[in-house]
Amino acid sequence: MRSSHLFSWLSAVALATVAAADGASDVVDLTGTNFDSIVTPEPLILVEFFAPWCGHCKALAPHYEEAATALKEKDIKLAKVNCVDEADFCQANGVQGYPTLRVYRNGEYTDYTGPRKADGIISYMTKQSLPAVSEVTHANFDEFTKADKIVAVAFLPSPTDAPGPEFSATANKHRDDYLFGLVTDKSAIDAAGVTPPTIVVYRAFDEPQTEYPYPIVDAKVKELEEWIQELSIPVIDQVGTDNYQTYAQSGRPLAYLFVDPTDAKSEEFIASIKPVAAKYKGKVNFVWIDAVKFSDHAKALNLNEAKWPGFVVQDLQKQLKYPYDQGKELTPEAADELVAQFLDNKLQPQLKSQPIPATQDENVFNLVGKQFEQVVFDDDKDAFVEFYATWCGHCKRLKPTWDSLGDRYANVKDRIVIAKFEATENDLPPSVPFRISGFPTLKFKKAGTREFIDYDGDRSLESLIAFVEENAANPLDPNVSFKTTVPAAQEPIQQPDHHDEL
Repeated sequence: MRSSHLFSWLSAVALATVAAADGASDVVDLTGTNFDSIVTPEPLILVEFFAPWCGHCKALAPHYEEAATALKEKDIKLAKVNCVDEADFCQANGVQGYPTLRVYRNGEYTDYTGPRKADGIISYMTKQSLPAVSEVTHANFDEFTKADKIVAVAFLPSPTDAPGPEFSATANKHRDDYLFGLVTDKSAIDAAGVTPPTIVVYRAFDEPQTEYPYPIVDAKVKELEEWIQELSIPVIDQVGTDNYQTYAQSGRPLAYLFVDPTDAKSEEFIASIKPVAAKYKGKVNFVWIDAVKFSDHAKALNLNEAKWPGFVVQDLQKQLKYPYDQGKELTPEAADELVAQFLDNKLQPQLKSQPIPATQDENVFNLVGKQFEQVVFDDDKDAFVEFYATWCGHCKRLKPTWDSLGDRYANVKDRIVIAKFEATENDLPPSVPFRISGFPTLKFKKAGTREFIDYDGDRSLESLIAFVEENAANPLDPNVSFKTTVPAAQEPIQQPDHHDEL
């Protein structure tokens, strides 16, 4: 059992502020020479592999420093390796991007999957230092239940009583996500005002205390984790890169309220939307988002004017967007009506598309959203499509090769289309059974089907040609006669993949 100071961070954070002011650093500098001697003896240490020129590393640095000072009190070290100075060492250790964060236990590592803000790092590493389920007594009960945003506590006569084993299995599965405690101390149970066996979730938001509402002795891991996951999502909260995955993994539609934080009325408007969010809790997740910082995300959701507040519902699984008309005044009543219509399937998604090109002057077809179904689902033709982003460096390097592939099949355009699709400027229609999550993505559709085949080979012209020749339904030799006799598609459309980036 650990003493209660493990769950009190305020003094440590204050020390971090002082250390930052003094210019001192509690982050350990590692090199290829001292790495093993420092890391291997540590039961728990977080190591950042960074490059000084990396913008993400620069943004992380002050949070990493603050967390290092706060965690020093708990005897949890944070360290860093400069991969410019230690390039060979980083390469030998499989570091491929910056920053790379790893949690080491006596020399063996797992990837760090937590937040990149100071309080998130502190919370994550504190959980890593504790057993999956911590023993909680009357002495440390209050501090433990306030030690994180989500704290699940089982009150049991003994650890082996039901649902103790299922609770422990849930804790082991989600130790990176939540804090778990076990109370068998009768005085702590009496002080908490509960009757064992029971499980209570304590939260730093919304309802601060929620007791498990179903038959407790029959509770299984799946039921417990679904209940805690549901409680982990606030009625409405600010969304950013640190917590977006929580919403993406929930599987529910996401309603965004875009506000300008500098607007004096922004907090008032967020508060006015909260009853709407509460009304649809469990059906649609509500968040508010910094419209200035995430203006590009607003445009991606088809809010094209810098006019705030703005509101949009997104079907995360299908990546379909339902924005509220920015030409109209946004009120809580209007947001309520939009969500109600969305849930009743009375809304049409707003699909973004570039204008249809007046002419097609290249052998690679310039495909836009409005033409996708017409061109790609033409049953008479095979189709090979590059989904790209204009800013993507890999896409720029692929362009001359892709153009050459288009030239290769210029004489058989009646039977195959080589196309490119700017996926950040055009939305895919709902009939397409996938969504794009990286660039470039290459997909092939055989004539007469709705099935898409992923291309995952190297990006040489020879490999692309070999792939096309292997998968095409139509003859690609212009000297071979060709008739459009391929049967229409019979396959059911698959459910789309989901895309979870902010």
